[in-house]
Amino acid sequence: MITTDKTARQIYHEWQAAPRVPPRGMGDRVALLNVDVQRRYTDTESFPSAYAGHPRQFEAINALATAVRANGMPVIWTYVAYLPSGVDAGWWSKLSDNPMSIHKVGHDSPQAEIDPRVVVKDSDLKLHKRMASAFFETHLLSYLIWHHIDTLIVTGGATSGCVRGTVVDAMSHGYRVIVPEETVTDREESAHYASLYDIAFKYGDVKPVDDVLAELSKRGTA
Repeated sequence: MITTDKTARQIYHEWQAAPRVPPRGMGDRVALLNVDVQRRYTDTESFPSAYAGHPRQFEAINALATAVRANGMPVIWTYVAYLPSGVDAGWWSKLSDNPMSIHKVGHDSPQAEIDPRVVVKDSDLKLHKRMASAFFETHLLSYLIWHHIDTLIVTGGATSGCVRGTVVDAMSHGYRVIVPEETVTDREESAHYASLYDIAFKYGDVKPVDDVLAELSKRGTA
């Protein structure tokens, strides 16, 4: 194990300046996958479980969604919620037992609501999930296959949790992955930057959102 006194932020920024693997790039068919942009994790005024992201996070997600839709490709929003008893939350139901425990987020809970600062269209897919990865026991894979998707743009949170779990599964299923840096966030800075480093090194491209938008704008209507 290599030891260092550098912070996770410093290690990630050094990687940005001199990446050691080539970019995977954007393929022909792109889907935007917004992971758990729900009030439990975004509404810092209402819920102690929420955390603030980049100042451009919601504006950037909306811009990406508009660009992907303009290319005739799918936009997907995941959210986490459970049965009233929490029996479908698995081990997450055993980690804590208080009013803010994750297994107490019901489907009709305000915590399960997609943040109103993002624009969700009727044509978008709202995908319920129970665990970290958006692929785990959902129909996401068949949905992507039907739409002939080869690239996933992944946004949301937490970078070290549900975003990372989704990114790892996406790569494992053979998808190119792009994470626009301004659109993902985490409760803790060190976890956020350590995960961005790992994603960029092993699983996908981490790029400025403006670069991703510029690439999408070149594509025209599918």
